[in-house]
Amino acid sequence: MYYIRFFRMTTEILINATSYEVRLALVEDGNLSEYHMQRPTEKGLMGNIYKGRVVRVLPGMQAAFVDIGLERTGFLYVDDVCVPSNSPNFDPCITDCANTHVRSQGLHIEDLISEGQELLVQVSKDPIGTKGARLTCHITLPCRNLVFIPQTDHIGISRKIEDEELRNNLKQVIEEIRPKNSGFIVRTVAKDSSIEELEADMEFLMLLWESIIDKAENMETPSLIHEDLDITLRSIRDFFTTDVDSLVIDDPVAHRKLLDHVKTFAPQLLDKITLYQDSTPLFDAHNIEVEISRAIEKKVWLRSGGYIIIESTEALSVIDVNTGRYVGKNDLGATIFKTNMEAAVEIAYQLRLRNIGGIIIIDFIDMEDDTHREQLFETFREAVKKDKSRINILKLSEFGLVQMTRKRNSENLHQLMCEPCHYCSGEGMIKSRRTICYEIFRMISRNSQKHRGHTITLRVHPRIADLLQNEEEKTMATIEKGVNKRIVVAPSRDLHIEKYEIIWQS
Repeated sequence: MYYIRFFRMTTEILINATSYEVRLALVEDGNLSEYHMQRPTEKGLMGNIYKGRVVRVLPGMQAAFVDIGLERTGFLYVDDVCVPSNSPNFDPCITDCANTHVRSQGLHIEDLISEGQELLVQVSKDPIGTKGARLTCHITLPCRNLVFIPQTDHIGISRKIEDEELRNNLKQVIEEIRPKNSGFIVRTVAKDSSIEELEADMEFLMLLWESIIDKAENMETPSLIHEDLDITLRSIRDFFTTDVDSLVIDDPVAHRKLLDHVKTFAPQLLDKITLYQDSTPLFDAHNIEVEISRAIEKKVWLRSGGYIIIESTEALSVIDVNTGRYVGKNDLGATIFKTNMEAAVEIAYQLRLRNIGGIIIIDFIDMEDDTHREQLFETFREAVKKDKSRINILKLSEFGLVQMTRKRNSENLHQLMCEPCHYCSGEGMIKSRRTICYEIFRMISRNSQKHRGHTITLRVHPRIADLLQNEEEKTMATIEKGVNKRIVVAPSRDLHIEKYEIIWQS
């Protein structure tokens, strides 16, 4: 007799909390799936609500710049502007969300707001690179089970709740208990919540909104009206579902703060929270530090011996798949297919782990078999289903390219943990040693007539000195003969490899 055993995926949340940095790792079956971090000096803005002032309206871009008190103004697009119900532009026949009013009535940014106008706005996307924060007037206030949308009369149900009967029941419950003309979205975790828990969330959110309105009326412009939860408390709201087996945190103060929050909003989860007290650091004990280091490298090796290369710019990421060390057995088509299939799963994992967003181009190895191409596409589409971010994928092209977009709300892991190279200013490349040598030769030839001395001293990086004195020794002799001067090479470790100094001596 054969027995079929079903294994449920284990999920843990690990939080390493210090005064200078809080790090959160979502671990699924022992593998790091998501990594988030927050530093007091670089705290994210997403979810924060500000009282701002419009400083410039751009009809050509159908957008506006809004001063919210930060170093850079925020960007407000026309679809993110609310049409107040007392506005002459408001159509009471339209009952969907406010941006539908804008699109359906052909309204323009200049019809809706003007320079100097005060607005209540929320950050929907953190500043990324040189871009300021993306703003919206459609305020949303999330709690554990519900998201409150104050300016709408709408009930939404999380798309991850797929049971149609459950969706209808939840919608009916919210319809019965919500105040008139208020909007709510039921979150995935609410599928197991009682009516009492939903009512408690609703009451909390309504009171929170009242306090935000009161603050906005009394505070100056621009100013911060409401700050979203820190990463520790957000872990309860956004990650700690009933599917999570445990949450482990290593700081006693943060642990107490977490328990107090959970007692109020999710008391059923109290038994799953543990304070880590071992001498081995929490992330070391779970091998997370090694995984984080790998997550910022360009090259990711596959188990078969193939690899993928991940290159990102501010708006575009390109992922290239290579067979690498994997040579297969005797069938080239099978070798390529196996590499591509393995890469598809790994790429889906890396997109989520690294939080890569925007436009993404994946260059799979070209395959001639249409069946293989279809299998590859379906495998990749299935692999990205675990990702919470909104994803759109186009069909595999005839060149083996997959074009896709992944919603980006904050900087990716590489941007958070790295900075532009001070050697190459973020270019990723520097001049070759030979290029620098020939640059020096041209400089000597160009300026030799201006100096009467007989000796030239070159202060250069040791690696440049090595090339000059060995492989370029004959060229050096030719240059010396041409300018009729002796050249002395002086290695200097304090110099950048691209920098050099030519000293003309009498």
